Amino acid sequence: MIFPRRPQSIRARRVRGLAALAVIVAGAVVLTGCSGSVADPAVTTIVLYNAQHEQTTAALVAAFEKQTGIDVRVDNDDEDVLTAKIEQEGSRSPADVIFTENSNWLQQLADKGLLAQVRPSTLSAVPTADSAADGEWVGISARVSAIVYNMQKLKASELPTSVLDLADPKWKGKIELAPSETDFWPVVSSVEDTYGHAKALAWLKGLKANAGANIVPDNETLVSDVNRGVTELGIINHYYYARLKAETSTASLHAGLGYFAPKDAGYIKTISGAAVLKSSHFPSAAQELVAFLTSRAGQSTIARGESFEYPLRAGITPNPAIAPLSELSPSGFTAAEFGDGEKAKKLLQEAQLL
Repeated sequence: MIFPRRPQSIRARRVRGLAALAVIVAGAVVLTGCSGSVADPAVTTIVLYNAQHEQTTAALVAAFEKQTGIDVRVDNDDEDVLTAKIEQEGSRSPADVIFTENSNWLQQLADKGLLAQVRPSTLSAVPTADSAADGEWVGISARVSAIVYNMQKLKASELPTSVLDLADPKWKGKIELAPSETDFWPVVSSVEDTYGHAKALAWLKGLKANAGANIVPDNETLVSDVNRGVTELGIINHYYYARLKAETSTASLHAGLGYFAPKDAGYIKTISGAAVLKSSHFPSAAQELVAFLTSRAGQSTIARGESFEYPLRAGITPNPAIAPLSELSPSGFTAAEFGDGEKAKKLLQEAQLL
């Protein structure tokens, strides 16, 4: 989505000589925001590569533009596509900021030296474990892995307590998978981190055998299929169910949400994050946008949004349609342990699920 330029844009003010200089200096003061930085001179528009939910990002951008006067052009695409695009563009990239659903794509860019350091004041707004250890990307929101199941075919008491149980032949023909969805990759990484490569590979082969032809391209399809009774259960992130519930009448809702046993390897919290590109044309303005995403205003926008994700900043209450994060018991698996996601990808390829 491309947002129109605001009439207050500095470049749009047609002034000359000392008057022009005064406007630019005044604009720099205005754009310092909560971070106290000096803004880029004559900044008109920054570019956000967005792989997050478009509706929530649109709300965040609108609030940021209103608060700062900085225009944001949003280019939406899948996170793997945008990551590859930045790697190909290199220092010529028009992007100033990237916002992804999963942290591994940010880490890939960081490992290639393409990201700038996030301001310390921005990093301190969210828990340290939810951002890059070296400060090159910052966590913005969280999601928790869960089980979606058909309540007409399964009782909550019949759900598996461990993600490993899903490889048991008892679930043959009853499970659906979306292995190309990168939301699934952290679960794979967590299983390997907990049990080792050999056991994780055997588990994935068991999942593949049990799913059979029920391999789908995305979690939206998976949740819909479970709700319609095409299959009995699958692994998702919690917000897919929340969205299904919000969009489905009570009479048509046949799916329920469950979790693995506390601290199970399949029960994890994963992070969405943002970063400033080292090649940004307007680095101060880009830092302002990332700072806004972690600010009270930005985090409250996430809490009210239609993505049903958990804001990371303390004191921001999540959408009442989802269980408070304090009531859930995911394992201690972190974004740092997930890394760039390559190990999970290779495991899925080895199991012939990709």
